Amino acid sequence: MKRPSRDSGESLRGISRRALVLGAAQFGVMGVLAARMRSMQVEEAEQYRLLADENRINLRLLAPSRGLVFDRNGVALAINEQNYRVVMVREDAGDVEDVLQRLRRLIPLTDDDIARAIEEMARHSPFVPVTIADRLAWEEMARVNINTPALPGVQAEVGLSRAYPLGSDTAHVVGYVGPVSDFDLSRIEDQDPLLQIPKFQIGKTGVENKLERILRGSAGTRRIEVNALGRVMREIDRIEGTPGNDVQLTLDAALQSYVEARLDGESAGVVVIDLENGDLTAVASAPTFDPNLFVRGISTKDWTELNENPYRPLAAKAVQGTYPPGSTFKLATALAAIEAGVLDPEETVYCRGYVDVSGNRFHCWKPTGHGNMNLHESLKQSCDCYYYEICQRVGIDLISEMAVRLGLGQRHDLPLSAIAEGLTPTRDWKLKVRGEDWRIGDTVNASIGQGFVLASPLQLAVMVARVATGRQIIPRLIRAIDGVEQPAASDEPLGVNENVLRRMRAALDAVSNHTRGTAYGSRIAADELRLAGKTGTSQVRRITQEERDAGITRNEDLPWERRDHALFVGYAPADAPRFAIAVVVEHGGGGSTVAAPIARDVLLQAMYDGPPPLSAYPSNIRSQIETLQERIQQRIAPGSSSSGRA
Repeated sequence: MKRPSRDSGESLRGISRRALVLGAAQFGVMGVLAARMRSMQVEEAEQYRLLADENRINLRLLAPSRGLVFDRNGVALAINEQNYRVVMVREDAGDVEDVLQRLRRLIPLTDDDIARAIEEMARHSPFVPVTIADRLAWEEMARVNINTPALPGVQAEVGLSRAYPLGSDTAHVVGYVGPVSDFDLSRIEDQDPLLQIPKFQIGKTGVENKLERILRGSAGTRRIEVNALGRVMREIDRIEGTPGNDVQLTLDAALQSYVEARLDGESAGVVVIDLENGDLTAVASAPTFDPNLFVRGISTKDWTELNENPYRPLAAKAVQGTYPPGSTFKLATALAAIEAGVLDPEETVYCRGYVDVSGNRFHCWKPTGHGNMNLHESLKQSCDCYYYEICQRVGIDLISEMAVRLGLGQRHDLPLSAIAEGLTPTRDWKLKVRGEDWRIGDTVNASIGQGFVLASPLQLAVMVARVATGRQIIPRLIRAIDGVEQPAASDEPLGVNENVLRRMRAALDAVSNHTRGTAYGSRIAADELRLAGKTGTSQVRRITQEERDAGITRNEDLPWERRDHALFVGYAPADAPRFAIAVVVEHGGGGSTVAAPIARDVLLQAMYDGPPPLSAYPSNIRSQIETLQERIQQRIAPGSSSSGRA
């Protein structure tokens, strides 16, 4: 049937519209393609010509600048210094050995340097730059730059290298960086491509290690054009990396340097805590070492000296070392007995110089005995027999429980290497670890901080800080990250009766300020800054009855490694505590004669925020102190650093 003419017209008009739409779409697509072709052939022609011309465009990573580390007052503890170095890209070099031989005519390179460089290049992708030499002088850098046409694949670069302005004074806290090793790669889950760059440096110890991701930053990139010989012709573009975050520590650099200088000649650890917020203002270990040696590549001679030194300069004794706490542990024993209700602070115990327990004789440090002792007198004069008696009433488990509440036997959460947990033993611990039943003699030994009990200077500082404040002081080392203040941990009440703590503080005050106190010789003369604390002397050898009968050998007559450890824990001012301190001197002898004077001097330095006046000391030792202060000030003068005993 024939369609009406009107229907045919409408059909033709519909077809025409569709054809126009389709045509317009095709024209638009062709226009876009034409525009893109023009862009590629005209505007981006140079770039694609270079990409097609023997793949001469290389993409290389740019290491970011590492975050800086400062003390609480803005003093730089870890910085980045400009460093001239020479790198080589294997795929651009051609005959690597020939190029290296030419390079050694311009800069000092040994056969070992060349062998190491060849080995390193063989271990990495051919396009990865390998450092051939660094820390070059400007003249050496210039010689390489001038001769780059004859050194394919070789580039002279300006980079950054880590440096530690205070040297050894902060080595155990800040730590140091070093090149990424195969061992590092095996234990780091981090897949950051920066770690694949030969000689890229990461934190090895201390804050540098524990805050590595915060300090490292993220990589940038740059695209460079090289010619057929591998010479860099130009940089096409560059995207800078993100620098690492700066970190501010709670340390007081001036106080830290003072402590290291004060410990000169000793093997010791000292920790100072700001009682307002738990900030660690000094964490010192002696002897110490120069971390810059590790950054630059430590020599065999220096490494051997550090490792063979019997005073162990590489050990962070303040947080890593654990020692029998000696009489400082009596604080935990007494508080446990009082809280358990088995001891009245006014009750007296008679000391005759020894106590017989289960067929064994346990001696007081004073052979003739102290007579009748209550809590106050037992702490002031450090009577051992008092604690031999009360510990049998309370038992080791409750003593250990109190010690943990005071901060012992636990690993405090700080960004430092190898923080020790210490040991507060219990019956279950001995059965599990030693396979033996606990004995009453073990409790007697533990009551005065001997036997199985172990604590670090950090833990002892926390213990006395909690006694001084009645709060669960939590130590803090990081003050701010990238300018953002880090909150101090909120400390809860210690949970010990305040009247009992007041009695204990009065006794600790008497230790330093009563003529019969064990630390009276180390008192502070300024009454408003009085020192309160507890001395301790821990044995590292067993004294036999035969030796007692013949006369106990004096510490100074023994080999160094067989002498007693000297300890002191304390705080000041006694009436309004601001700082707490713990001092442990390895094989130092008596806590009253060796550790207490160090604690006094450090606390005065902290309270005066600098050298204290001689009037703060008893008149009979002021000339001696003046000489000591002069020696210390010479040691901490700008450009010097504490290295400890050789």
